[in-house]
Amino acid sequence: MSEFQIDKIGLKVGLEIHQQLATGKKLFCNCMPIETEEYLTNFSRKLRITKSELGKLDPSAIFEKSKEKTIVYFGNPQSSCLVEQDEEPPHDLDKVAKETTLIISASLHAKIFNEIYVMRKIVIDGSNTSGFQRTMLVSVNGNIEVDGKKIGIQSICLEEDAARLLKDSENVREYSLDRLGIPLVEIATEPVSGKPEEIKKIALTLGRLLRATKRVERGLGSIRQDVNVSVEGGGNVVEVKGVQKLDQLEKVIEYEAKRQHGLLKIKEKVEKINTGIDKTKDVRDVTDIFKECSSKIIQKALTQGSIVKIIKVPGFSKIFGYEPYPGIRLGKQLGELVRFFGLGGIFHSDEDLHGYGIEDSQIENLKQILNIGPSDAFLILAGDEKKMDVIIDSLINRINDSKKGVPAETRAATPSGETVFLRPRPGASRMYPETDIPPITVSHEEIEDAKKKVPRSWEDMVSSLQKQYDLNSQLAIQIFDSEYLDLFENICKDRKIPANFVASILCGTITNLERKMPDAKTLRVTDISEAFNLLKNGNIAKESLEIIFESIMSGKAKSMSDAIKVNALGVLNDNELNKILDEIIESNIMIIKEQGARAIGPLMGLAMKSLRGKVDGQKLNQLLENKIKTKIT
Repeated sequence: MSEFQIDKIGLKVGLEIHQQLATGKKLFCNCMPIETEEYLTNFSRKLRITKSELGKLDPSAIFEKSKEKTIVYFGNPQSSCLVEQDEEPPHDLDKVAKETTLIISASLHAKIFNEIYVMRKIVIDGSNTSGFQRTMLVSVNGNIEVDGKKIGIQSICLEEDAARLLKDSENVREYSLDRLGIPLVEIATEPVSGKPEEIKKIALTLGRLLRATKRVERGLGSIRQDVNVSVEGGGNVVEVKGVQKLDQLEKVIEYEAKRQHGLLKIKEKVEKINTGIDKTKDVRDVTDIFKECSSKIIQKALTQGSIVKIIKVPGFSKIFGYEPYPGIRLGKQLGELVRFFGLGGIFHSDEDLHGYGIEDSQIENLKQILNIGPSDAFLILAGDEKKMDVIIDSLINRINDSKKGVPAETRAATPSGETVFLRPRPGASRMYPETDIPPITVSHEEIEDAKKKVPRSWEDMVSSLQKQYDLNSQLAIQIFDSEYLDLFENICKDRKIPANFVASILCGTITNLERKMPDAKTLRVTDISEAFNLLKNGNIAKESLEIIFESIMSGKAKSMSDAIKVNALGVLNDNELNKILDEIIESNIMIIKEQGARAIGPLMGLAMKSLRGKVDGQKLNQLLENKIKTKIT
């Protein structure tokens, strides 16, 4: 197994930043972008492929269509209307979204077009009810400076955000319409060479520029990065979609670079193998052989009406299990491919098939049926008979592509920082003009006005935060980079709570809770705001904030009042507090006699067990210290 050296593989990365705009309404209607879990309407669709102007079909659309999924949409009148349902033509383009995109273009020194044409981008995974996404190219050839180096900006587009995925099963995919149509700006950089941490710095700088406009949404899901990755000799660019956090970005780039370089090493092993899979000879239905199989996976598939097939792969012995780098195997790539057709995975001859309940007699039977020799490999898969031909064709194509190196495909980022197969890369055939919207003019006055509204640099804004709220530089940067800047300024406007404390809770306490609970329910901004209002009014203690937030994030409490009730929180009056402390003193008088003033440590620990979250820690410490002094004088 080789040692991976990321700086020696000719890595190139291009970023596509997608940022929701804070317009308060959607791009082509007046609906508000309000996310909800309550839906009053639903309907279903089957999306079909449309041809481009030249009569060609897009490969990614063909792939999605092959899954034959029914799409179910859920809507609420507050956040969607007939435009989102594709039952009414789009309204006029939102003026605020247009202005914001022009300001962002001016901030990036890009050339703004005098006329904008709305295009339809074919998307039939169900994320758009119409089967396409509306997008428009606004400007090109910009740049941004990062650590003294100019990074080219290829294009800046204004487009609609997609619907929000709720559930994806084998035959049905469910979406919410609340996010569909939200204005989104897409910024695409030129491909750059560099290490993952340098690419992260570019994404961070672009994100800061966007936040400096104070015209973009904040929070998880409001900004995401797609990453285009290639390595020298790979031959193709791979697009990785859905990177939502910067820490995840570095891991994704490193993993994808390692995966692609690993595929090149696999290519070296297979490019001279004379493999030709003949579907008429090398593919067989072997369902009967596995009817008495003890494999739980296969038996479950058979009870669901699946069939079992085997594919002979001449000359590929030991190739599916070959691992140039940890976790990088051709067998794993094939497993990812079939999962997107609804199959749980595949078995291959390089695995220990006994561990899956497949016996030696069955393996020998399979080898005899297809005349599988020592140098050959085979795949076993179980699935829906209707989909099996399409799946087998995809597997054969992927095996053939292993001789070429890195196939052009779109992959999805996982929370752990890996990437998984999503679909083939789209081609030029996915774009065609929108017929329901006329060209949109951009006047000279609009361009000049946008240039005047270019915001201050993020460094200037951080400096202002630092001075205005007496923050140290690190805390000022953290609050600017966070999703809570507007909330922070709102909480601190009356100066009733120290700004440093507010910032540390927003950027420290809440962030730490998110790291401890990766599957935590999202803490809403309204919950945080309500908690600080209770603190301002003296209804809760500072120490109760972490307890309240943890309860809501873990699902133990559904609301602020519920969290207070579940944890028995609330500020004690002085009489109640003194009574509890006097009881602790009397119960532990021997500790005070033995340790004197040092008894404050163990007694403080006892007091916090019953009073945590109900009283200010400094106040509690002072009261307890005074009471101990009276006992030792």
